[in-house]
Parts: sequence; C-alpha cells; structure tokens
Amino acid sequence: MTAVQIAPGAIHVPGWLSLDQQRDLVTSCRAWAAGPVPIRHTVLPRGGVMSVQTVCIGWHWQPYKYTRTADDVNGERVAAFPSWMVELGRRALRAVDSDASGYGDAAGYTPDTALINFYDGDARLGMHQDKDEKSDAPVVSLSIGDTCVFRFGNTQTRAKPYTDIDLASGDLFVFGGPSRHAYHGVPKVYPGTGDPATGLARGRLNITMRVTGLD
Repeated sequence: MTAVQIAPGAIHVPGWLSLDQQRDLVTSCRAWAAGPVPIRHTVLPRGGVMSVQTVCIGWHWQPYKYTRTADDVNGERVAAFPSWMVELGRRALRAVDSDASGYGDAAGYTPDTALINFYDGDARLGMHQDKDEKSDAPVVSLSIGDTCVFRFGNTQTRAKPYTDIDLASGDLFVFGGPSRHAYHGVPKVYPGTGDPATGLARGRLNITMRVTGLD
C-alpha cells in the first residue's frame, strides 16, 4: 500500500482495508442502518432529496448541523460511536503519517461521529465542503463496494481546479490541514465493480469519520 498525495493534506491509500475488515464494517453498517435511526434519503432545506442514503452514528447530521437526536427522521438518539472506530481512525492517520501531513499526533485523534453513505448505481454527491464541524481535525474516509469517481477540488470554489480519483473497495482517503475544507463530491459510481466477498452485493458504502468539536 503506497500513500499518494492528491493535494497538500489530502492522501489516498489504495487497498488499505483487508477483506475481513471490509466484511466487518459492512456488518456494522447494516446494523446501524436498521436503527435506532434508520438509513434515509436526506431532505435538504429547499425541498431537494439527496440521492445517497445516509445513516449517522455518534451525532446525527442534518443540513446543516449536528444534533444528538434525529429530529428530522424519528426523534430518536443515534447509535453511539464505538471505541473501535476511534482506534480505526487513529490507525488511518498513522498510515498517512499524520505528523508529516500536518494533522498532528494520530494518538490524539478522537472522532466522535461518522456519516455512512450508501450509493446505488444512480446516486451522486454534488461538490460540497465538510464545514459543519467546529473542529479542523482531518476527515477519514473509507470506501467499500463499487468503485466511484471521487472529485477532490479546492477550498475556494466548486469549479476547477479539481482532481478525479477512482476510489475502490478498501481504499482510505484522508483530508485535513490546508485541504480540510476543500470542495469534493462523487459524480459517478461504476455498478458491479465491487467484490461480493465484502458482504455488499451491490452499491458503494462510504464511511467518513469526523471530529465535531461539540460537547
């Protein structure tokens, strides 16, 4: 596994997760998708509906804030963020050499929420910034299932310059430091490219761990 710098503070590590790790994450994601707050298509403030399906743990994200309870879904408190996910996030930062990348000490990285997005073959995610967090700690992103085109841009605009990267099953992508608020999105998913041995027969799972900076 060779880490590739896409932009300052943005690192791609192909094939970082083993097949067993991917299977375990798929099992966990299925449990979280069932509740207490079920996976859903997020409704945007102006009435649009996101094509990706999302479930959250630790904190519930809704446009454009975090809450402990999913008031836009069923009012329930989301599932807790497990300690093993904290350690997974720290291992991810060690894999990209967090000190050299400007992220700080990986041992102090303590994510407290994750957004789990499921993409079917038609789902897309427009260019956006992850800026609802009060912390500038890096985002750790894990991909399982179908390969997608991940578009990673700049911090000023949704338009070019940006770089398109294929993210495949098992890939790790971390962005922080000067790239923490870069625009990014998913313009395309390649159906049928995932390995069913992961336990995901179709579609793509993306798990993004974040530090909210909230009490």
